[in-house]
Amino acid sequence: MAHEAQGPATGPQKLVIRNIGLLLSGAIENPILDADTVVAENGRITAIGRAKDVDQEHATLVIDARGTALAPGLIDSHVHPVAGDWTPRQNQLGWIDSNLNGGVTTMISAGEVHTPGRPRDVVGLKALAISAQRQFANFRPSGVKVHAGAPCIEPEMTEQDFKDLADAGVTLLGEVGLGGVKDGPTAKRMVAWARKYGIQSTIHTGGPSIPGSGLIDKDVVLEADTDVVGHINGGHTALPDSQIRCICEGCKRGLEIVHNGNERAALFALRTAREMGELHRVILGTDAPAGSGVQPLGIARMVSMLSSLGELPAELAICLATGNTARMRKLDCGLIEAGRAADFVFMDTAQHSAGENLLHAIALGDLPGIGMVVIDGQVKCQRSRNTPPATRIPVII
Repeated sequence: MAHEAQGPATGPQKLVIRNIGLLLSGAIENPILDADTVVAENGRITAIGRAKDVDQEHATLVIDARGTALAPGLIDSHVHPVAGDWTPRQNQLGWIDSNLNGGVTTMISAGEVHTPGRPRDVVGLKALAISAQRQFANFRPSGVKVHAGAPCIEPEMTEQDFKDLADAGVTLLGEVGLGGVKDGPTAKRMVAWARKYGIQSTIHTGGPSIPGSGLIDKDVVLEADTDVVGHINGGHTALPDSQIRCICEGCKRGLEIVHNGNERAALFALRTAREMGELHRVILGTDAPAGSGVQPLGIARMVSMLSSLGELPAELAICLATGNTARMRKLDCGLIEAGRAADFVFMDTAQHSAGENLLHAIALGDLPGIGMVVIDGQVKCQRSRNTPPATRIPVII
């Protein structure tokens, strides 16, 4: 089991992380930083550099990284939460806490579709979305930031409904296609309304995920013009390669690859984006909980798979799960830079890996060992109970 997490902050807090062996920025244009020390105050990064050049005085918490790698907390761009840390999809408690032990510090809801008795009338779906947004804004399971309240749109909705949702604080749409709207023209109209009021949109892509859902092909995806093409590698059933290529080339929106999709199609989508010189559009999710279960290491597994089988340098693969998603989703985390949230994951080569170092091990397909996870400058778990044991782990001084 993970060690007890540090308790809540009660006053001004200053975190100093020193002896960092590898600093992974999350920024795809500059993935590795020449620094060994990070300072955060009151949950925000304030300094990055060499130990001799940054102010370490009056620290309230000092972490010795002991030569391990420090990366931004991982972001899962596609989850389906319901109530706190319980999912009825698999009747499982603690799934978000398990993801924390996989290095995930932030999750984005693609719709609370597994809610028992989910309402489909306009009044009910708006009420559910507002309630979910409020619940997860007020409660962070194990400290994980869950951005929820993502209504699945229905044909009866009007522009006023989108304004009402935005006025109430809703900033996301659930996957277009999981509600009653499955055609291009209707989706395009409603996505435009959502965008007008600052609500970000995602679309289901591929074959039906569960009985009752339906096919969403390239024509609907391209016409809808959502901000994110949800699970472009299918959830679970992928579109043909020709359609995936058309989507990659025909829009300039986010291209989301998920764990609960077609792995071969994931590699094809990655290769296509890379050939286009547009890796910055690729983001990662799990699409969990799902029929295939909950994957606490899903994001880490995607990083290793895309690096090893997709021949993507490991430091860039990590950017797909951090900075790319943060920028696409307009989040204040995901990058190690001044002013960002102090959300971190400490990683090292798993014990007995054939890799010569962490990046080499990931490139070989091994999972990293996670030694600690920090959210808003507070330690939320120490050695992960889910990853292979890291060769080295950080310590709290």
